[in-house]
Amino acid sequence: MNLSKKDLTRIGMIILGNIIYALSVNLVITPVHLYSGGFTGIAQLIRLFLLEFLKIPQIPGFDYMGVIYYLINVPLFIMAYRIMGRKFCLSTMAVIAVCSAFLAVVPVPPAPIIEDTLLSAVIGGIGWGFAAGIVLRAGSSQGGQDVIGVCLAKTHPDFKVGTIGIAISALIYGICLFVYDIETVLYSMIFAVAAGMTIDRVHTQNIKIQCMIFTKEEGLADAILSELRRGVTTWEGAGAYTRDGEHILVTVISKYEEHHLREIIARKDPHAFMTITDNTRVIGNFEKRFTE
Repeated sequence: MNLSKKDLTRIGMIILGNIIYALSVNLVITPVHLYSGGFTGIAQLIRLFLLEFLKIPQIPGFDYMGVIYYLINVPLFIMAYRIMGRKFCLSTMAVIAVCSAFLAVVPVPPAPIIEDTLLSAVIGGIGWGFAAGIVLRAGSSQGGQDVIGVCLAKTHPDFKVGTIGIAISALIYGICLFVYDIETVLYSMIFAVAAGMTIDRVHTQNIKIQCMIFTKEEGLADAILSELRRGVTTWEGAGAYTRDGEHILVTVISKYEEHHLREIIARKDPHAFMTITDNTRVIGNFEKRFTE
């Protein structure tokens, strides 16, 4: 099977994201006894129950959390298949397997690498969110709250993927209040907020931009419609100084699609003038895509 450069880039992003994810959880968060929230937090709690209460022996060089994380994600495959489609579902299953493998083999150090708990929460949250964000940008997810968030973002265009992680984490930490001291829970919540905010920064499909293009060439609107599959509004105008006629195009795209739009413009009219407004708020039908 021949893989394109785009496919290889996606695979590289997925592998890199899962490595950073496992390092953030096993090297930064777990040694200071913080819980990452979401499905990873659920896996951590199940792991604690198995080892501390059921006294299941730990296999040297292997962490049960990777296997647990994969098993609790199985029901979400059905949701991903129904809402996001077969390609996203199969990709997610493969990515979760990779993620679980890294979680299983990355060793948890006996002593914290970063002794300051607050610093660990912030750094771990940024690393976790960055890792999840670049996997989402690659057209897949690491499962858990990411799958739920992506599916909700697909059905509700204004929904942000990081929000569901914060919501699930808050529920888990509420339960943890009955098991751990409040200081551990508060630091863990700081981690969850840092992770959720980082996801929404890195996962650029969440950022919508408005583009206004001024061109004298024909065919640019048709190229945007066919290649980006985004709506375009056009009208005719004229320069105030030259009085030369020109086409004015307006479209709204995700930040992730900006590079493709620039390529279209460079190909169709290198002399076109374009203005971009970031973080545009859209009310109405705007399709979010995750497998470009």
